[in-house]
Amino acid sequence: MTYSVCHGFDPARRAEAAALYWQAFGGKLGRVMGPEARALAYVAQVMRPDHAFAALDADGTVIGIAGFRSPYGSFVGGGPADLRGAYGRAGGTLRAGLLALLTRDVDNDRFLVDGICVRADRRGQGIGRALLDALCSEGRARGYGQMRLDVVGENIRARALYERAGFAAAGLSHSRITGVLFGFQTVTMMVRPL
Repeated sequence: MTYSVCHGFDPARRAEAAALYWQAFGGKLGRVMGPEARALAYVAQVMRPDHAFAALDADGTVIGIAGFRSPYGSFVGGGPADLRGAYGRAGGTLRAGLLALLTRDVDNDRFLVDGICVRADRRGQGIGRALLDALCSEGRARGYGQMRLDVVGENIRARALYERAGFAAAGLSHSRITGVLFGFQTVTMMVRPL
């Protein structure tokens, strides 16, 4: 099956892109971001197509996404005001505090990946690698010498993809709190030269 990779995606496909993102990350974020319908609406609202690459099939359907962070924002960011708008004052404030446990500042020395996902029925076709290649090109174009991403310890398949793409483990963090809230306790920081 053919596909193409492009910078950004059609804003009319926000709901589709949000569903794909949730398919990949909802298992981790669901306890904090649920209920699912509200989480999907929030993700669709705050997604920034200008901070992403999309893999599209022949009819334009989004089959993969790779987001990145920059000093100007992130692919799926939003802030406390966005969360309060989606979940109400108390719910938004609570979620903002909990999601802060996952957020890291922009790494001024490395180009940061802000999530990568491929539709389940299209995995194993080179789409993840093509998205990583697009991110590497973007990082080089922005003048970075390295690219960084974080992968949870339980995601062995993703880590294997990243290692094949030239990433190496550069640090490991543990948190019992993320284990309780998000279902994972370890995160490996991975880096590759650009």
